[in-house]
Amino acid sequence: MCGLGQWQISGSAPELYERELVPAMFAPWAHLVVGLGHPRPGDRVLDLACGTGIVARTAAERVGPGGSVVGVDLNPEMLKVARSLCPTGRHCGTPVEWHEASADKLPFPDGSFVVTYCQLGLQFFNERAAALREVHRVLVAGGMLAVMVWCCLDESPGFAVLAEMLERHVGRAAAAIMRAPFGLSSFHELAGLVGDAGFHDIAIEKRAGTVRFPTVERLVLGYSAASPLAPLVSQADPAHREALVGDVRQALGQYISANEVAFPIAAHLLSAKA
Repeated sequence: MCGLGQWQISGSAPELYERELVPAMFAPWAHLVVGLGHPRPGDRVLDLACGTGIVARTAAERVGPGGSVVGVDLNPEMLKVARSLCPTGRHCGTPVEWHEASADKLPFPDGSFVVTYCQLGLQFFNERAAALREVHRVLVAGGMLAVMVWCCLDESPGFAVLAEMLERHVGRAAAAIMRAPFGLSSFHELAGLVGDAGFHDIAIEKRAGTVRFPTVERLVLGYSAASPLAPLVSQADPAHREALVGDVRQALGQYISANEVAFPIAAHLLSAKA
């Protein structure tokens, strides 16, 4: 059972995002995403919707001290954590700059970057088309765009179950938040958005991966506490939270071992030229 004390997890949401979600969901894909852009030593790189900076840090290792990496996010608290992990002006492979800005209003001149990355951010943008046009503007001619978005929720049984159980025990608003990361799962919609923004040589590959959490409690609690689900789940009746964890555990029995909860997930990986 998951007692009250276990729901009082310490740290801010961005700190928990880095501690709980990055190892489980983002870091395993980071090298693959960075490789899509074919960065070379000395390249100028942008990581859009960088969060706590896992892709920016990975890209910094690839471009080396002669290159430059810029991470952009709208959330200042995410950037605070990113700076603590890879401070501006200090070597994290190469110096990384962190900027608070909206994706559809980038504060950079035309042709500022050779490669732009966006790992699991595009689906959340209110103005996706405008953001992609901005990315096209700040890339050099022939520069590379690399994007990762999740495929359909049905291809990730762990998160599909979590969404179902959140709706049952916490409410529809919580379930909608859980489903939001899968809101750009259409291959054709993704390709159309990128093409309409002026990109060419668009290639999209579907890849399978695995999400790993140490326990069911960490899956439910870690994901909730590190996301906009936090207030809804933390304020739910304790009995409902207990039932949430119990029902998730029962539904995911085939994915649970003595060491972890591990379930499949699929992503679209897109590359394109400006």
